[in-house]
Amino acid sequence: MATDLTDILAKTHLFGSLSPDVLKQVAKQMRPVGFGAGQLIFERGDEGKDMYVVLKGRVRLSVLSAEGRELSFGHPGPGDVFGEIATFDGGPRTAHATAVTKLEMMALSRTAFDTLLTTNPPLARAALTFLCTRLREADNQFESVALHRIEVRLARFLLTLVRQQHGEDPGERPTITFGLSQSELALHLGASRPKVNAALMLLEEREAIERRDAQIICNCDTLEDIAGEG
Repeated sequence: MATDLTDILAKTHLFGSLSPDVLKQVAKQMRPVGFGAGQLIFERGDEGKDMYVVLKGRVRLSVLSAEGRELSFGHPGPGDVFGEIATFDGGPRTAHATAVTKLEMMALSRTAFDTLLTTNPPLARAALTFLCTRLREADNQFESVALHRIEVRLARFLLTLVRQQHGEDPGERPTITFGLSQSELALHLGASRPKVNAALMLLEEREAIERRDAQIICNCDTLEDIAGEG
């Protein structure tokens, strides 16, 4: 398991730049945890004791307004890291985390992370780079929700999935695995489910995507035009 976990950590945005020896040290400090579908992992305001690496399943990260409206801003899946902010600074959780499906994960405690930081300066650099990436993603999502039509937001979201699953050179018509329901996608995009369904149909009409059950074939050139990236 330690070898497999080291390989998984090497593919994450947080730990991927570290040497094999450091990755082994991180892996030794992690412990397995699991949650059932719909189970709350932590709430906004909770003490941040652990960060997580997802092995199997998917998580919803969200916040609630005073009126009870939920906005989802992330859906970590296999190979993704979450819960890092409160673990890094010792402050409270900034969002709710809920298991969308059954989860298998590895947890790294704040105490263990602090110990690793003191003995591995490259980990501090990796953590800083990772947090900067998170800030850029948050800025881009805020801009999308505030300024762009739903089909533009959806096209940008799909292109992000393409790059996550296929890298920066995915080819002309890559296929992505789409592990979210339309309700979950609506929460992520800050729109209603009917509007998301209409946006999906619009992208199909413009031949930007082709839906096949849980998979979507993407025409990246057309998606980029719709997203304003062309």
